[in-house]
Amino acid sequence: MRPEVARRQIETTEVESDKIKEKVEEEKQDDRPPKPKRYHGTVTVDSARVGRDAGRIADEVVTHLVGLVGSSVRVTLEIDAEIPEGAPDNVVRTVTENSRTLKFGSNSGFEVE
Repeated sequence: MRPEVARRQIETTEVESDKIKEKVEEEKQDDRPPKPKRYHGTVTVDSARVGRDAGRIADEVVTHLVGLVGSSVRVTLEIDAEIPEGAPDNVVRTVTENSRTLKFGSNSGFEVE
């Protein structure tokens, strides 16, 4: 057998072998269950320990999600306060100003009922 003929036969065999390997890999991947694409979680935190709880949530959940390449993570904080006797003017003023400064949404604020 001539060397160039042998070389072509070896190259053809290598290409076919690579194609078989690729096909086997594709079939393996098709057998895997799909990976989750989204995460949503809601948790109630102790209002007296918001800083501590928010820090733990950031460390133990958010950090892992943000660390994923291409991930887009949005964290929101919702406050719902019931004040049976009504909020004093100074608290309304302070909370309203601080909320504005901290860029709370336009739907934030006090209600009379």
